[in-house]
Amino acid sequence: MLEGKKALITGCKRGIGKGIAITLAKYGADVVLNDIEISEEDEVAVEVQKLGRKALCVSADITSQDSVAEMFAKIKQTFGGLDILVNNAGITADAMSYKMSVEQWNRVLAVNLTGTFLCCQAAAKLMMEQQSGKIINTSSIAGFIGNIGQANYSATKGGVAAMTKTLAKELAKKGIYVNAVSPGFINTPMTDKIPDEVKQQMISRIPVGRIGEPEDIANVVLFLASPLSDYVTGQTIQVNGGTFM
Repeated sequence: MLEGKKALITGCKRGIGKGIAITLAKYGADVVLNDIEISEEDEVAVEVQKLGRKALCVSADITSQDSVAEMFAKIKQTFGGLDILVNNAGITADAMSYKMSVEQWNRVLAVNLTGTFLCCQAAAKLMMEQQSGKIINTSSIAGFIGNIGQANYSATKGGVAAMTKTLAKELAKKGIYVNAVSPGFINTPMTDKIPDEVKQQMISRIPVGRIGEPEDIANVVLFLASPLSDYVTGQTIQVNGGTFM
């Protein structure tokens, strides 16, 4: 399905990003693995190589325009271009809005929103050269229904969904499709920190009756990255077991 394609996944060392990288590799893509620090010894790189696909590891800070530019220069030098960008990198810095520091606010916006924009911008320039490409951004259910203690995170994820629509309109005639995936409650290292009692309460509110797995998100990303979605752009697909419809 993705044979011959080159895909960049940001924030892919663990959790959803790791699941996406392995899934795209399973379906034929060579992958660029990005995180703030990542190497060929990391499990995600080992798994991709076991699948017989190339794994280019690039440590880069997506909040830095210079760092992003260096990463994309390396991608062009190594692979000659880029077919798929998955903006998965994201952080939280939770606090009630009346207690949240400006530093907490700015740090989350820098990674989740500015970092996503910088990677979209750099990828679009590469993809316009070949008049084709797929960009998949990561929003969140929090960007649509809010979440207590996450004014910063919710703002970024709602912003990602809105930005996705604008980029889709700007890039459609260039052969570039831009969509987003919006996870609900997913089993990741981030959610592992939630106390079991609270976690069970959250699961009880999910209509399908279970927490999501990284593969549930990865499968939707696979669809958006593949030719199967060639008449889909500007959309944010909710993947949350029915929690938000």
